[in-house]
Amino acid sequence: MAFSNDFIQARSFPAPGWVWPFANGSWKAGEAESGWNPSQVGARRFSLPSLRAKETEATLTGEAIPVIVMVEDNVADVRLVREALDEHAVLCELEVISDGEEAIAFFDSVDASGGACPQLVILDLNLPKRSGADVLRHLRASKGCGGIPIIVMSSSDNQKDRDTAAALGASKYVRKPSRLDEFMKLGELFRELLARPK
Repeated sequence: MAFSNDFIQARSFPAPGWVWPFANGSWKAGEAESGWNPSQVGARRFSLPSLRAKETEATLTGEAIPVIVMVEDNVADVRLVREALDEHAVLCELEVISDGEEAIAFFDSVDASGGACPQLVILDLNLPKRSGADVLRHLRASKGCGGIPIIVMSSSDNQKDRDTAAALGASKYVRKPSRLDEFMKLGELFRELLARPK
């Protein structure tokens, strides 16, 4: 699937009442290698279950595991992103932050510590405490992480939201798909962005 346009259209996704499998969440995997300090904010890190063998191999060979930060308060959408990454065999750690204020604090702490930046950010616009637009503006001003790819993934198809995201420096704008198969295809976009030369 080719993603040639900077802004991708899909339909809004009604959040199903799925249970989020927290048993797969872990702060232990890859913390030392990545330079992240999860105690700084209330983020959660997840390893994709089907990729654990590859993760072990990468750790043994000294290969860095890419980190994706997802700023999203809807647990169903987080689960779908995890499944899309798994579907496309994307080897990564998924760091989840559930509100805009914590996301800003998280990136401030990375800047302050000189820690490693994530390779990709997936950002919702409608967040508690601080908006996605505030997070995007703040992240683009970051001295360390300002140049990383940022996908705005929103239920909004409002042109004003698209224009605002573009003006603030979003790499892509994706409207949350309404169909499961369309959502799974986003895994290919995530993989392509992670594979781009830095």
